[in-house]
Amino acid sequence: MEPSLARYIWTHTKKQQLWILVIVLLSMIPYFMSFDLPKLIVNGPIQGKGFDQPGATQPFMRLHYNLPLIGEVQFFPGFQLDRMTTLFALSLVFLLLVIINGLFKFYINTYKGRLGERMLRRIRFELVDRVLRFPPRYFKRVKSAEVATMVKDEVEPLGGFIGDAFLQPVLLGGQAVTAMLFIVVQNFWLGMIAAVIVLIQIVLIPRMRRRLIVLGRKRQLTARALSGRVGEIVDGIGAVHVHDTSNYERADIADRLGLIFRIRFDLYQWKFMVKFLNNFLAQITPFLFYLVGGYLVIQGRLDVGQLVAVIGAYKDLPGPMKELIDWDQDRQDVQVKYQQVVEQFTVEGLITPRIGALASDDPGPMTNPLSAIGLSMADDGGAMLLDRVSLQVKPGETVALVSTSTGGAEALAEAFARLNWPESGRVASGADDLLELPEAVTGRRMSYASSDVFLFQASLRDNLLYGLKHAPLTSVTYDGAAADQHRWNVHEARRSGNPDLDIHSDWIDYAAAGATGPHDLFDAVRQVLDAVLLSREILDLGLRSSADLTRHTELAGRIVELRAALRTRLEHEGLNGLVVPFEPGAYNKEATIGQNLLFGAAAGSELADKALAANPYFASVLRQAGLDRTLYEMGMNIAEQAIELFADLPPDHQFFQQLAFMSAEEIPAYETLLQRLKNRPYETVSENDRAMIVTLSFAYIEPRHRFGLLGDELMTKIVAARNRFYEGLPPELQNAVERYDPAKYIAAATVMDNVLFGRLGSNHPDAPDRIRSIVYDIFDELGLYAELLDVGLDFNVGAGGRRLTAGQRQKLDVARALLKRPDFLILNRPLSALDQRVQDKVLQNVLEEARRDGRSPAIVCVVTNPAMAMIFDRVIVFDSGRLVEDGSHETLLAGSGIFKELVS
Repeated sequence: MEPSLARYIWTHTKKQQLWILVIVLLSMIPYFMSFDLPKLIVNGPIQGKGFDQPGATQPFMRLHYNLPLIGEVQFFPGFQLDRMTTLFALSLVFLLLVIINGLFKFYINTYKGRLGERMLRRIRFELVDRVLRFPPRYFKRVKSAEVATMVKDEVEPLGGFIGDAFLQPVLLGGQAVTAMLFIVVQNFWLGMIAAVIVLIQIVLIPRMRRRLIVLGRKRQLTARALSGRVGEIVDGIGAVHVHDTSNYERADIADRLGLIFRIRFDLYQWKFMVKFLNNFLAQITPFLFYLVGGYLVIQGRLDVGQLVAVIGAYKDLPGPMKELIDWDQDRQDVQVKYQQVVEQFTVEGLITPRIGALASDDPGPMTNPLSAIGLSMADDGGAMLLDRVSLQVKPGETVALVSTSTGGAEALAEAFARLNWPESGRVASGADDLLELPEAVTGRRMSYASSDVFLFQASLRDNLLYGLKHAPLTSVTYDGAAADQHRWNVHEARRSGNPDLDIHSDWIDYAAAGATGPHDLFDAVRQVLDAVLLSREILDLGLRSSADLTRHTELAGRIVELRAALRTRLEHEGLNGLVVPFEPGAYNKEATIGQNLLFGAAAGSELADKALAANPYFASVLRQAGLDRTLYEMGMNIAEQAIELFADLPPDHQFFQQLAFMSAEEIPAYETLLQRLKNRPYETVSENDRAMIVTLSFAYIEPRHRFGLLGDELMTKIVAARNRFYEGLPPELQNAVERYDPAKYIAAATVMDNVLFGRLGSNHPDAPDRIRSIVYDIFDELGLYAELLDVGLDFNVGAGGRRLTAGQRQKLDVARALLKRPDFLILNRPLSALDQRVQDKVLQNVLEEARRDGRSPAIVCVVTNPAMAMIFDRVIVFDSGRLVEDGSHETLLAGSGIFKELVS
């Protein structure tokens, strides 16, 4: 990267800088005129100079010049105006100059702001581009939070400075010189006073501010280290809680914050001392002007108009001088920041741009063998992972890599995937060094999956299809305002040195997955998900998720058909009691009291969960229905019985899994509340306390909890209150709840709740598993299996995929590698989180799926158990980084080498 910020800016913006400098120089003309005009107004029409006689006039806007050898030449005689008219005319000219100067400033500031933002965009893109080209070993030493902080925050000040880099000294210097020149023209001695003060400011203030730059750099480094440390805590939060080191982390953070506090406090002290001195020097000059200038006026050596003009001109001098000094400090500060970023992003062995160059065309299959030639690899500590290994994997061959406890197989898999670079030797595809091949070849014709899986915070679908997004294959057609916005985006991207690739285009390489387009991509997706045994788990996620009705219109349109099919199936199998359906005019005994009252799915926070009882409108409905006191007393009864039964149990007791009213952590709070409210009249209880108690009754289900608190009369009242609730529902709550309707899809409810349209019976212990199996069959029979799987694929996996289990993440990674049908599939202990039986089944499925439709990719797999090697054509054994055995499974078992010992 260019080490000099000024040179970097000039290289990319010289045309724009020259243009704005011309504008700045032009702006100095009206700026100078605005200084001289107050003198003309004061001395002319106000004091009457030139208007000594009544009715006297003076020429206005007369244009005349004294030319050499010719003398005075008059171009325009001007207008003859009297004293009052001249005052008005000069005042209007002053207003016009104010507007012109303001427009110049507006244009200059807008232009330099846009220029700075473009350059900031360019710098950030270049930094991220370099991150994408860092050698793999670099990521083992750097913290992701620190890199993100540098890209996001540390280059932010550069954007504000870039527009000012060349413009600001010319603009501010020009304004200061113009004001100074005007003062000197009016009076030499007043000009010398101003010059001396300005000279002191220019020399003294920058020297004092050097200390601020040093402190600023310390602040930046400590803040970056804090960001990295916080990122480590977030990534390692499990280890923190497991080892009880949270207080150690608190102490570490407090110490770092203390250091930052000391640096920032010193920075503030020094900053305000410099500011005090600068303000003092700026204010002492008017004092001298009034003193010396007033003396000269009294002596008759200076007229009042000149003194007013000088004071007016000096009023505009400290501002530019102060900003010029600030600019110099900013220049030094951002140069330091820029150098720090350059140091962090200047890495040896950077991947050349051609390796990651965009390529839309299919590179063709890799038909050459994959070879390790004298390959040696070491970890960061210098320990040898591979020691002069040479081998060859032919196309179509399946190879199991087996390691002793001292390893070697994992390093070879990483070398094949280009995730670790050789210390010596090389990995080759035919005669080509693998590291020299474009990623357009290796990224499309090779796949890699390992136990260390990272998923992006996106949907399951986005992560699954991620390996197919190499280049924009189908562009988006924009109309109207969207087309204008797109053209503007493309224009600005090019001006900022960014690629003009459209992220909204279709990037999916359907052909790589064996599809012809979006319509048949699902078939390929379903095959790989079935192969890794992930389909059923995604279906479960789909059932527990809410469907996006803008995309899953068929599911919503056939919901009545699904419900009817479920009822028919349950009746046919004699399972009518398995699901108790919702009926608009009846109480559902298997649903909670709250669900029966609301009889709908909460679509917002206003009526969700514990907010329901506290909602003023809902509380008013309960009062009108005569249920407020009844439900309060029921809640008190539930609280007494729950606390009596569970208060003495440890928080991790299994009985708490059956307690729907309150959690183990809430029991002490309810115990205290119960003691405070016991024997207190209902009318004296506060609204908040009532809501807390009534909330307990909302979770009550008579067949499950059996406290004997719910009779037929109360159930009838609850149904009546439900109807009253919807009859008077205020406009602000219309979108907060979706009422249950047998003929309608409830968007706020899950797919399973929509299909069931009721609640599972409590007298069937295996009801969840049985109903799930039946629902899957119904979706398949009605041709909606793909629709349900699509809903599950919308599930957001969370940061790093943490909303999925470790096994699910590994299955998804294998499916992603398998989906693009590579020529070389590298698997590095890809299913280590699963039990051995499942690993064997998935790996067998993967081998079969990879060879579907006559394909014969080479498969290299680091197995977790040597016994798994029996399904591969060839077995390679490593010990202490050396290749010790190579042959078929039967051959190695027949021998007396390490492999036989490992299997036995």
